[in-house]
Amino acid sequence: MTVPMELWGGVECTVNRMGSRWHDQLRLGGHHDRPGDLDAIAALGIRTLRYPVLWERVAPDEPDRYDWAWTDARLHHLRDLGIRPIVGLVHHGSGPRYTSLLDPAFPLKLARYAAAVAERYPWVEAWTPVNEPLTTARFAALYGFWYPHRRSEGAFVRALLTQLRGIEAAMGAVRAVIPGARLVQTEDYGRTVATPTLQYQADHDDARRVLGLDLAFGRFGPESRLWAWVRALGFAPEELTFSADAAPDLIGMNYYVTSDRVLDEQLERYPACMHGGNARQRYVDVEAVRVSGPGLTGHAMALTTLWERYGRPLAVTEAFLGCTREEQIRWLLEAWRGAEDARAAGADVRAVTAWSLFGATDWDSLVTEVRGSYECGAFDTRCRPPRPTALAELARALAAGEAPDHPALAAPGWWRRAERLHFPAVGGPPEPDPPLPGPPLLVVGARGTLGRAFERICATRGLACVVATRQELDLAEPDSVRAALARLRPWAVVNAAGYVRVDDAEREWYACYRDNTLGAGFLASACAAGGLPLVTFSSDLVFDGARSEPYVESDILGPLSVYGLTKAQAEEQVARLHPGALIVRTSAFFGPWDPHNFVSQALHRLARGPLRVADDQVVSPTFVPDLVNAALDLLIDGAAGVWHLANPGAVTWAELARRVAERAGLDVGRVEGVPGARLAPARRPRFSALGSERGVLLPPLDRALDRFFEVWRPSGAEE
Repeated sequence: MTVPMELWGGVECTVNRMGSRWHDQLRLGGHHDRPGDLDAIAALGIRTLRYPVLWERVAPDEPDRYDWAWTDARLHHLRDLGIRPIVGLVHHGSGPRYTSLLDPAFPLKLARYAAAVAERYPWVEAWTPVNEPLTTARFAALYGFWYPHRRSEGAFVRALLTQLRGIEAAMGAVRAVIPGARLVQTEDYGRTVATPTLQYQADHDDARRVLGLDLAFGRFGPESRLWAWVRALGFAPEELTFSADAAPDLIGMNYYVTSDRVLDEQLERYPACMHGGNARQRYVDVEAVRVSGPGLTGHAMALTTLWERYGRPLAVTEAFLGCTREEQIRWLLEAWRGAEDARAAGADVRAVTAWSLFGATDWDSLVTEVRGSYECGAFDTRCRPPRPTALAELARALAAGEAPDHPALAAPGWWRRAERLHFPAVGGPPEPDPPLPGPPLLVVGARGTLGRAFERICATRGLACVVATRQELDLAEPDSVRAALARLRPWAVVNAAGYVRVDDAEREWYACYRDNTLGAGFLASACAAGGLPLVTFSSDLVFDGARSEPYVESDILGPLSVYGLTKAQAEEQVARLHPGALIVRTSAFFGPWDPHNFVSQALHRLARGPLRVADDQVVSPTFVPDLVNAALDLLIDGAAGVWHLANPGAVTWAELARRVAERAGLDVGRVEGVPGARLAPARRPRFSALGSERGVLLPPLDRALDRFFEVWRPSGAEE
C-alpha cells in the first residue's frame, strides 16, 4: 500500500552574517520568545517539523561553551507534542564568529558541535547539518551578499566543499551517537533556459545547480560537465571525493517562483540595472516567470528530474510565497498537487513542507538589511498571539487529508497568469488568460473610492469580482439586496458604499442614516441569512477625540457628528445581525487612483497657491491600496469583529499637507494651518488617530507616502 504523502512544517530560522552584523530570524520574527508557537503548529496536525538547533545561537562565542536553555525547552516540548523534528545546525550561515565557510577547520568544528547536539538529543532521527549549501555558497562567496563576502568562482567552490565536508563530518559524528540518523539535505532547485547563443551558459548553470548533490552522491568525476572547470580553479581530485555520510537519505527540494531562470543577450529588452554577463558576452539573468512564455516548469517536473537523477526519496522542504493571501494558498496547493503528480509518475515523494509557518523578515533584501519588512506565513505574527491565516487552514486540511475548498483557490496564481510578464516573452507568448473562474466577490459601491479600488485590486490579485451600483443593489431596500445576492451568488460581500459627505450630513441627516446605518443593517441581515462573509467599513469619527493616544478596537465610542453617529449605529447593527462580519475602521484615506482625496487635492491646490487646512485635528491617513489589500487578506482568512486598519503615523491635516508638499517639491510655506472649526461645520474629534490591539497590519505612513509618489505625477493632480 502506498504511504500517504505528509504535510511537514518549518520555521524560518536563518542566522546569517554581514560583516560584523548578524540577522537572527528567530528573534526578528519573534519565535524566539513565543513557546506557544509549537502548540499552534501541533493544532494544525503537523507531525514533522524542520526546526533549528543552530550553532551560531547555541555556541556563539566559544566552541565548547553551550547554552542549551532555549533548545532544551523547545525540543522537549516538541517531543511531548508528538512532533518529530528535522534538526538544522546551520541555516544560511557561516558558523559562529570563530569560523567561516572558508575556514579549513569548519568541518571539524561543526562535527564537534553536531556530536554535542546528538548526545543531548539522542532521540532525534532526522538531521540537516547545513541548509542549502550550494545556495549559501553562491550568496556568500560568489555574489558577496553574506559573510565572508567573496566574489569569485574559486571562493564559491571552496565554500561549497567546506559545507559538504562539514555535512559529512557532522553526520559521521551524529551517527556515532545515533546509528540510524538520517540526512535530510535541502537545496534550491530549478532549471535555466536560454536563447541559442547562451545555451552553453544555461548548461553550465544547470550543472552548477546540482554540483553539491553530485559531489555528495559520488557522481562528480572526469566525465562531469564541470570537472574541467573545477580542476582549473585549482581543486585536486581528492578534494572532490566524499564518503557515504555525505549522501542524503532524503533530498529536500526548495522550489520558488524565482528558481527557474532565463538567460537572454537581447539587452535592449531590459533595464540597464539588470545587465550582466560572463567573460565572453553580456546578457541578462532573469526570473523565468517574468519573461518566459511557457512559464514555470513547476514542482512536478523538478521533483521528477531529481528522482530520475538520484533515485532517493524526496520532499518539498520549503513551499513559501511572500504575497497576498490567496496567492499564498494557491502556491502551497500547487506545490502539493505537483508533488502528487510526481508521485503518480513514479517518484518517491514523501512530503510537502509549509514554510515558513510564522513568516519571514527582510527576505526582500536577501536579509542583508534590517528593514522590518515582514512577509506573513500560516500565522500572522503582527498579532498577539499570532493569528492563523487561510494558509493555516489549508495546511490543516492537507495534513488531515481533506480537500481544500476556499473560493479563492478557483483561479490560478499570478505565476500562471499573463500579467506575470514584465518583459517581452521569450519562447513564444503565453495563452491569453480565460475569465477568472469561481463565484465572485461582490463589492457594493461601484462609484466610490473604495469600490473602484476593490475592483482594480481584485483584478490584479486574480479574484473574480462584481462591483454593483446603487441601481443594481440599493442597500436601503431589503428586496433589492436579497435579489442581487440571489442573482450574483457571491462567495463574500464587501460594503464599500455609503454617505461620505461629513459636513452635508449635518443637514441631510436622514440620507446619511439611510445609506450608512439602514443599508449596512439590511446587507448584514441578508448576508447572515445566506451564510456569506461580509466586510463593512467604519470611521475614526466614531470617537470623541478625548484621548491623546491612538484609539484601539475596544475603546468606547462617542461620535460628535451625524456622520460619526450613523457609522457607530451601523457598527452596532452589523455586529448584532451578523456576528461573523468584519468591521474595518479606517481614517482619511488617500490613493493614487482618485483625484478627490485630501492628498491629491492638496497637491492640486498647492501647485496654484496657498492651502488653508486644519492644524488642530490629528488623524491617521490611510493609503487605499494598503487598506484594500489588508481587508482582502482578513476576509480570505475568515477574520471577524472590529479591526483598525490605518497606516501608523498620527499627524494633523496641516502636517500631512506639508509632508506631501515637500515630497512633491512644492512650497511648504503655502500650507496655512488654521483651527478646523473655521473650515467645516461638522464637529470633528481633535484626536482620532487609530492604533490596534489586534495587530498593526499596514506599513508606516511615511512608507505609504513614498509609494504614493512612486505612481503620482503632477498632471494627475489636475484631473
